[in-house]
Amino acid sequence: MIEPDWPAPALVRAMVTTRPMGDMAGAGRSALRGLVPNEPVWLTQVHGTAIIDLDEKRTSLEADAAITRTTRTVCVVGVADCMPVLLADEAGTVVAAAHAGWRGLSAGVIEAALRAMQTPPAKILAWLGPAIGPRAYEVGEEVRAAFPSHRDAFSAPTRPGHWMLDLYAVARRRLGNAGVTRIYGGGFCTYSEAARFYSYRRDRTKERMAALIWLA
Repeated sequence: MIEPDWPAPALVRAMVTTRPMGDMAGAGRSALRGLVPNEPVWLTQVHGTAIIDLDEKRTSLEADAAITRTTRTVCVVGVADCMPVLLADEAGTVVAAAHAGWRGLSAGVIEAALRAMQTPPAKILAWLGPAIGPRAYEVGEEVRAAFPSHRDAFSAPTRPGHWMLDLYAVARRRLGNAGVTRIYGGGFCTYSEAARFYSYRRDRTKERMAALIWLA
């Protein structure tokens, strides 16, 4: 288990599961029961920008981010190369979790989560959880074309029509452009740390880690 190293308020609790805890898309969820105050609200993730407010009535859980202002309500996203972005306000009154792969990042899932929090971005802290790292994430022209203003996040071509992409750099830039200045985390690589993390790119697996955040 990884606990974010960030100066969030004491009321904010967060963690990311690791491979030894088991598959959070399946039976491994039972390992969480003693670690969280309530059953996490598991989303049906579609690499989009829909946000679910867990404090409101809902008819669907198809979304890629969740927010709450209610204590003991657990936001969660499943990841295995895509980046989990955890957000909290400095007063400890609202938290959010976003699933941010390249599609979600380019479409604006981080910005959508910030808007849903209804808090000035300058008062929000962000933590970037385990994702595929810039030395392992080779992408093609479709992905590069999705980030026309983030060309500095791409390496020199690795082969014709392919580049390495730094998802962390893109997320930091987009958070900064939105007004968030306190950004922590990053530096993980789900692809290269096989004993610690699941990786879809490496193993074509359906297994997932979970990134969770809640108010105690």
